[in-house]
Amino acid sequence: MAEIIQKDGTWTFDGDAVRIVPGRDKGVGLLRQHLGEVVVPLRAVAGVSHEPGRRAGRLRLRLRDGADPLLQVTGGRLPESSDPYLLTVEPDRTGVAEYFVDELRNALLLDQVDPGPSDAYLLPGPAVPISVGAGDGSVTFDGDRVVLDWNWTTEEAKRSGGPREFRLGDVRSVEWTPSRGLENGWLRFTLTGATAAAAPKYDPHTLELFGFKKDPLMALVAAAVAVRIPHPAAPAPAALPLSEARAALAGEPVDHDTLLRRLRELGELHRTGILTAEEFSAAKAAILGRF
Repeated sequence: MAEIIQKDGTWTFDGDAVRIVPGRDKGVGLLRQHLGEVVVPLRAVAGVSHEPGRRAGRLRLRLRDGADPLLQVTGGRLPESSDPYLLTVEPDRTGVAEYFVDELRNALLLDQVDPGPSDAYLLPGPAVPISVGAGDGSVTFDGDRVVLDWNWTTEEAKRSGGPREFRLGDVRSVEWTPSRGLENGWLRFTLTGATAAAAPKYDPHTLELFGFKKDPLMALVAAAVAVRIPHPAAPAPAALPLSEARAALAGEPVDHDTLLRRLRELGELHRTGILTAEEFSAAKAAILGRF
């Protein structure tokens, strides 16, 4: 086992996973504090490095693209104080950091972990329910429903429609963008069948962010939603073979072994997040009705 304890946090590697616990130092960002402990399975790790510094070094964990919903929605735009995979290393702990790197690299080599992109999330994302207030409103997500409520800074055109509530099954995508310079950021939900979105300040499915301290917390909400909808790199659901499709259209019976195989395939698509719970239930009922 390898472990490094710093004011910034504690990283522990037990051979199977890296456990990251944020520290209580004032430099630890709100996002890391609210996210809490993160357990990164070895198969989600692409690499690790120790970057020596003049006053302090940095231990950096690099995850496979697409493995973590938080990194997926933030796209490398998190400030360093909010990055859970970056640890500040004091000069007298350089040797410990290098030992940690060696142990993790050896494990990656021995287990032959593929450092390439992942087409499924390998981390569970932030816990729910989760509620955050920032920018021109607040958002609450309980794992099934998203509720957006507005405050006094919200444009009247958006606030006049009242709070917005929608189901997870209606969400096609979620996007978090931080503010930059004079440009505000946003947390945007795109619903199935939606047309082109309005500007964030007028869009009833978007929270506008002004660049304040709590803005990064909105990325936690985005990650909690993203991990529960289909992964953007997931393979498309397999289509029915032509013979089965024709039989279904003609109302002809399909071999029971074939139907059982389809049920197993549907279960796998649901497990990996390609099918929502509603889609899985509807497809399963249709197949069971063919027996």
